[in-house]
Amino acid sequence: MTSFGTTIYSAMCLALLVFIGACGGKETESSSAAAPGSDLTAFQLEHGIGPVTEVMTLTSIDEALADSGAALFNTKCAACHKLDERYVGPALREITLRRSPAYIVNMIVNPDEMIKTHPEARQLLAEYMTMMPNQNITMADARALLEYLRRSGSASPETAP
Repeated sequence: MTSFGTTIYSAMCLALLVFIGACGGKETESSSAAAPGSDLTAFQLEHGIGPVTEVMTLTSIDEALADSGAALFNTKCAACHKLDERYVGPALREITLRRSPAYIVNMIVNPDEMIKTHPEARQLLAEYMTMMPNQNITMADARALLEYLRRSGSASPETAP
């Protein structure tokens, strides 16, 4: 390897080490209801960190809202996510079967804090090696995206949670 190649390789290794070290993040304040071994509460571990701080109760899928969510998905999400295949980010077809509605909305509207402090979001960053960008999606738009994901989440819309 040439001297220039060695220098580039060393710089890339150093940058990778700095990036990995930065993933440690700043510790959050402990809560009296924190889950064992974590600074997050049991609610935060299950439902994420963000503006949704209560369990979301959902009824039947709002088709008009889901249609709006489909359009948003195509403009804001489809560059990194596909429904049925791993892409830049994970496949999202069955995300509503794996994550709570509150978690999904919190990840959509608060990806920076989620990636910094939530173990599942940090695991996704480690697996996909691409940080989900904050697209400044409003709560109303996040709700529309959730409806779209619920409708797309299983073989038939009636079985989506």
